[in-house]
Amino acid sequence: MKSRVVAILETRVGAHLAEMVERRGGIAIQAPALEEVPDVDSQDVVSLLEDWRRQPFKVAIFQTGVGTRALFAAADDLGASQDLLALLAGALVVARGPKPTGELNARQVRIDLRAPPPFTTDTVLAVLSDIPIQDSKVLVQRYGATNRELHDALTSRGAAVREIATYRWSLPRNVQPLIELLEALDQRKVDAAVFTSAVQIHNLYAVADGEQRAARLISALRETIVASIGPVCSRALRHYGIEPTFEANPPKLGPLLDALDAALPDKS
Repeated sequence: MKSRVVAILETRVGAHLAEMVERRGGIAIQAPALEEVPDVDSQDVVSLLEDWRRQPFKVAIFQTGVGTRALFAAADDLGASQDLLALLAGALVVARGPKPTGELNARQVRIDLRAPPPFTTDTVLAVLSDIPIQDSKVLVQRYGATNRELHDALTSRGAAVREIATYRWSLPRNVQPLIELLEALDQRKVDAAVFTSAVQIHNLYAVADGEQRAARLISALRETIVASIGPVCSRALRHYGIEPTFEANPPKLGPLLDALDAALPDKS
């Protein structure tokens, strides 16, 4: 990808991803497309633990590493970590992918079921398919927004679902890098755009729409190599009429960069 311009919309590991691109000879443009805002209500955690003691949850699903860590941090602040661990010991614990798995391992929580790659809602539901949940309580650690597909699938099987919010997604406070990226895309100065979560395309489109250039964004991306981290991200891109050039397999940064390198011939 020597001398190719690559747009990176990732926030948390955006600098690391940019460094990986530049090590391969690319030119990285960083335009963070989301901000993770802490959203842990201590009283909600207290209420959750009280509810859990009265009528235990049969299943606890952890969807993200940052959210799992935030929940335990909130329990730490309340002096309730041991209570949370004891309650989890009586539940069937499900981890959606390697990041929540790492956080649960750090707290020495037994993990009963692990969703296989590509770590989607479908794979979570698949590992739960043989678990009876009719009239059972299921706890879902929410990520930046409600996972409506997961919620609806569980309730359709007769489960009582309770979410615990740990953070929410929002637009970055400073959207100027996104506006500058829109301009670079419009001028066809970007060779590839890397999307590592569905919310990135939603937020980029929202900024473009606010600037009256949404149609131009879609047109530009259709003429650009579009890298997708996985199926959920790809579905979001297709929602806007953008077909990903490729999807990382497995859905990790290393394979994503390898595929991007193969898709971007060096500039002479």
